[in-house]
Amino acid sequence: MGGLFGRRFAARIFGVAVAAIALGLIVAPGAPAADTQAILKGARAVPPQSAPAEVKAMIHAANDIRHKPYRWGGGHRDWNSHGYDCSGSVSYVLHAAGLLDYPLVAEDFTHWGKPRHNKWVTIFASEDHVYMIIAGLRWDTSYITDGDRTGPGWSEVMRSSKGFHSRHPAGAHQW
Repeated sequence: MGGLFGRRFAARIFGVAVAAIALGLIVAPGAPAADTQAILKGARAVPPQSAPAEVKAMIHAANDIRHKPYRWGGGHRDWNSHGYDCSGSVSYVLHAAGLLDYPLVAEDFTHWGKPRHNKWVTIFASEDHVYMIIAGLRWDTSYITDGDRTGPGWSEVMRSSKGFHSRHPAGAHQW
């Protein structure tokens, strides 16, 4: 009888936990909290009201260049370019927040900033590619889900970070 009671109790606790997660009372580890999650409206990201000014500036800047065509080297000669590559688009949004004075290439981002994740901004860099998570949305030039095209854009779908260095902007420790 004790085994049956134990299984019923465990099933009931499991049901309560599932309901709590569904209601948003429990957030999975690593998942952004609702007050730090940007949302997509069409192909434009909307920052949460609680976001720091720098994060809002990044999101607005990214919205301005989303759907520009992919251009290798784009965004490296001039901030306002006809197209952007991965590092040019990441550099553009960091510059808009006052966190970067000149564009970097993907490999440079592997040592830029601080080595850690952050609830607001995390940059993922390798020798060949860079993308970032801003307020829970992925800003990238590949595997984008906000339209069938190339170039920078938003995605709610995360990609594997295997082989990437995670970085956070230095000087942004207050958020």
